[in-house]
Amino acid sequence: MNVQFKKGVLELCVLVLTARQDRYGYELVEQISRRFEIAEGTIYPLLRRLTLDGLFSSYLKESTEGPPRKYYKLTEQGHAVMSEQIAEWRLFAKGVEEMIEEGQSGE
Repeated sequence: MNVQFKKGVLELCVLVLTARQDRYGYELVEQISRRFEIAEGTIYPLLRRLTLDGLFSSYLKESTEGPPRKYYKLTEQGHAVMSEQIAEWRLFAKGVEEMIEEGQSGE
């Protein structure tokens, strides 16, 4: 998949995946990688930035499989930003889909 496509939607994917439950970094990588391939190293800088921006809070939780894991929880501000991004994405995706349909209808 085009790298620029992934970069453009990765933040939205992370926000949406943490909306229903708190998640740790590698869990997000696994969830996203089920749909399209991403490098593990792309998630952690994004999580740091979103935390600094106030969209996430984080906490450590003990793990049965090694050291404690850092979990990310969507803040109230994060929920608001996520809702805005979902609306923007739907409008954008609809426009792209309409252009694809128009472009292929002449074939």
